[in-house]
Amino acid sequence: MKKAYLNWSGGKDASMALWKCQNSGEWEICSLLTTLSSDYQRVSMHGVREQLLDQQAASTGIPLVKAFLGASASMEAYNSLMEHHLTRFKEAGIESAIFGDIFLEDLRLYRETQLSKVGIEGIFPLWKQESQHLMLDFIKAGFKAVAVCVNAKYLDASFAGREIDENWLADLPGGVDPCGENGEFHTFVYDGPIFKQPILFKPGKVVERFYVPTAKDQSNCYDATRDNATNWDTAFYYKDLLAR
Repeated sequence: MKKAYLNWSGGKDASMALWKCQNSGEWEICSLLTTLSSDYQRVSMHGVREQLLDQQAASTGIPLVKAFLGASASMEAYNSLMEHHLTRFKEAGIESAIFGDIFLEDLRLYRETQLSKVGIEGIFPLWKQESQHLMLDFIKAGFKAVAVCVNAKYLDASFAGREIDENWLADLPGGVDPCGENGEFHTFVYDGPIFKQPILFKPGKVVERFYVPTAKDQSNCYDATRDNATNWDTAFYYKDLLAR
């Protein structure tokens, strides 16, 4: 088997990618890699607390590598951080990087370009699969997840914190991808066939946050306010989850 690491967000797509790769028997998943905000100690974009991320990784039994990035970090800083971790993976004999991407061609091209710099191949086990079918497979496989971040451009606050199930799929407005592949929502998976035991949590508050992109591309900043938000496409509702 080829040695691989998996880009782990703690959400549904990463979970499905891990499950499929484990079942294929083609890869030995040696590590999970997650990017977190160094300012908030939360998973980038998802907003999930580091403690819950740690519990997820422990339940998979796979070592977790954390990449911390500041709120005002540039894209160049992100690329440099990733190259550092990729180089270390390569030195450890890892040949492949696994992603849960489904159909965003530009994102795949970016990933493969960055990976080629250190001689690692990209693996995309969900690529070009139909979103609705993927979500139904996710539910039927026994995965359990909640929405932890929803994009206010597509979904209202009532979707934040909801269970990902067939009712969720039925209630999604037209034009919203069932997998949230266009950034409509992000999830936290707390149970399923990849875990030895469920991750216990209790629900917190729903908080509205705003990104304020700058020339430096503040991709991890979610602590802006309504007053200085310059683009309503940057508004998100986060459901805080607390470890039990």
